[in-house]
Amino acid sequence: MYQQRQSFFSNIPPIVKNLLIINGLMFFATYLLTKGISIPGIGYTRIHLDELLGLYTPGSHQFYFFQYITYMFMHGSLEHIFLNMFALFMFGRILEKIWGPQKFLFYYFATGIGAGLLYVLVAFIRSKMIATGLPPEAVQRIYNEGFSILSENKNYVDATAATLNRIVNVPMVGASGAIFGLLLAFGMLFPEERIYLYMVLPVKAKWFVLGYGAIELFSTIANNPGDNVAHLAHLGGMLVGFILIRFWQKKHF
Repeated sequence: MYQQRQSFFSNIPPIVKNLLIINGLMFFATYLLTKGISIPGIGYTRIHLDELLGLYTPGSHQFYFFQYITYMFMHGSLEHIFLNMFALFMFGRILEKIWGPQKFLFYYFATGIGAGLLYVLVAFIRSKMIATGLPPEAVQRIYNEGFSILSENKNYVDATAATLNRIVNVPMVGASGAIFGLLLAFGMLFPEERIYLYMVLPVKAKWFVLGYGAIELFSTIANNPGDNVAHLAHLGGMLVGFILIRFWQKKHF
């Protein structure tokens, strides 16, 4: 039994293995710290890592540049992290073995950071456009007090102000931008390889990637207010991945 387990873990290349471990530890730490801990000299307190390390829109008092990296290690639910880590394991270990650890790690962070940049850029433009339709004092209140209002589960009577508050003060979390970059890479490098939907239905990788991309594009355009998935970040990861792979292919990297 020990030899089989050792063989399984030794089959995972180092970068993917470490990413799986770090994401798992961060999810566990986020859960524990949110429940609360006792700190000597301070007392019982709760620490919300997702509110510190998640990615905010520039202009929010919660925004820091390091969040372009840290947001990739934050996840909102057990289902969220399981799906991302399962995809990282399935596609990432194949790509790392082909590219090598350095190239794979660069690609992973490039697509993740690129996804965050595109998401933030569009969110920033949207926030400025929405703000033009609100009184200046309401906009100022959102930037100064909006985070605490959301933390207290309060909202605005004005739907426009509520939308702006969510854009500015709700962070994006998750490795999905980088994961979609990996999915895109797998589809480009192994277009005829079959991916089994729900473990049953075989679909060629190229059609799987195109279909998923179309769904994300449609969801981005639809902009459903009740949808809390950052579809634009998914597309951003795929776009950066496409550009990188085409560049590497042209330069024979």
